[in-house]
Amino acid sequence: QVQLVESGGGLVQPGGSLKLSCVVSENIFNFNAISWHRQAPGKERDFVASINVGGRTDYGDSVQGRFIISRNNLANTVYLQMNNLKPEDTAVYYCSANILSRYSWGQGTQVTVSS
Repeated sequence: QVQLVESGGGLVQPGGSLKLSCVVSENIFNFNAISWHRQAPGKERDFVASINVGGRTDYGDSVQGRFIISRNNLANTVYLQMNNLKPEDTAVYYCSANILSRYSWGQGTQVTVSS
């Protein structure tokens, strides 16, 4: 079973930046896409960004223009560069790998945006 390990979370002030990493235990081209989702306390898990096998990227409306998803194919790692962070970006960020509708998830990394 594939393993996904997120890292890079932490505490940052509003307007700051963080870069999350997701290391996948298999070749990332085995999957349709690698995605980032987030879940704030008391809220549902929301889509943040994805990169598919062809390199196409998609973003949630609330992060468009501020977050950038990218990958290192040789390292089987996907990144999420988060810029101009806002308090409402505070959440646990999860990495996922999917084949059609079958998703595998990492354990998540906490991001807190606060002054």
